[in-house]
Amino acid sequence: MKRERVISAIAHKQTDPAPHDIDLTVPVAQKICAQLGLKHDELWDYFDNHIEEAKYRKGEYIEPTVYQDPFGVRWNREIDKDIGVIIEYILKEPEMGGYRIPEPNLDFVDEVTVNMMAANKDSYKFGKIGFSLFERAWSLRGFENFLGDLAGEEDFVCGLLDQILEYNIKIIDRALTYPIDGFFFGDDYGQQRGLLMSPATWRKYFKPRMKIMFEKAKLAGKSVALHSCGNLSDILGDLIDIGLDVYQTVQPEIYGLKEIKDKFGAHLTFWGGISTQKTLPYVTPDEVKKTAREAIKILGKGGGYIAAPTHQIPADVPVENVIALLEAFKDQ
Repeated sequence: MKRERVISAIAHKQTDPAPHDIDLTVPVAQKICAQLGLKHDELWDYFDNHIEEAKYRKGEYIEPTVYQDPFGVRWNREIDKDIGVIIEYILKEPEMGGYRIPEPNLDFVDEVTVNMMAANKDSYKFGKIGFSLFERAWSLRGFENFLGDLAGEEDFVCGLLDQILEYNIKIIDRALTYPIDGFFFGDDYGQQRGLLMSPATWRKYFKPRMKIMFEKAKLAGKSVALHSCGNLSDILGDLIDIGLDVYQTVQPEIYGLKEIKDKFGAHLTFWGGISTQKTLPYVTPDEVKKTAREAIKILGKGGGYIAAPTHQIPADVPVENVIALLEAFKDQ
């Protein structure tokens, strides 16, 4: 039933209730488990989410607070336990030098996908590649450095992005051998006031490569979702053109919910809409419920909505507000 509800929402059919998904940062998950007496592996069932993700990024902790991702980038997770802060950039100049993009661990792709499917939960199942292009490139080169490269190092940028694309395609091809429902990409292109680069730069470097990845999934009959923080108003039409079905995350501090629904709702399913920035940390539980119901009323009209916070719920959100949000989703 939950899987069918998501399928209907993405097909822009009215669903009552709207499907929902609540994701947590590590500190919030720990607080909820402690307060409610739950084990970590019981959280998914507690939240009764409609969506599962097989995340195709296998790293390891090489020290208690140092996480090394599959590309060899080391992240300090002493404070931020979910993502962390990069300790040192691998590509110090706009050249590959002796560094080569690794081969993806396809055995791990098999493992996490099989585990997701074997759990046999009534859920909509995504394969997922986070840090899919831009974020992966700047994690190797440095954020400011790579933005500069976009302006003046075309050959290097194209070469690096093409290698990342090749890595991703191998994962996508393997994941698509399983009966997943869709493919989920993560790449933050926006900030609060617009894109992190000009629309022309995005269209030059990222749109054609995203189109290749999206088409792989679409030709296999899968839906395509994209997580991208910030204001993507300038390129939402482009993303629709290359096959995007589901847009996460819709930040109400950026978009008017009715305006974005009216403008793009015929083409996109929205996932998010309840602010982790200005709402969940600060308001009362009753206000959380009111905000959630309003988002569902606006974005869920005629389908096309997955009710959710705009991001993983951060550490400053009271447990009572998380519970209130879940109650609002379940009491539709």
